[in-house]
Amino acid sequence: MRVLVLIFALLIATPALAAPTCLTPKGDTIRCGSPGAMPVLWKPSPQVMWEREMEIKPPGPSKARLLAVFGGLALFLALIALLPDFDGWQPDDRNKRDEE
Repeated sequence: MRVLVLIFALLIATPALAAPTCLTPKGDTIRCGSPGAMPVLWKPSPQVMWEREMEIKPPGPSKARLLAVFGGLALFLALIALLPDFDGWQPDDRNKRDEE
């Protein structure tokens, strides 16, 4: 019964409509009608958007950071290689452990 009520509620629900957003000449999102807002559906030139993307993009990792990551991975793999050999599990091993 609850499932039917939920399905009915989802079928009659209306989607919420949001107000359109506009862009500034620099490509920032702003509410339409605000000072500095361009008309609805206006887009800045690809050059402006590229410059904005380059301003926001963080710099890549440094060589020291990459070396530290690869060194940590090498150390982790070396520790795994130093583990003793695993001979497998036998059904008798479980019984021995339970009896102890």
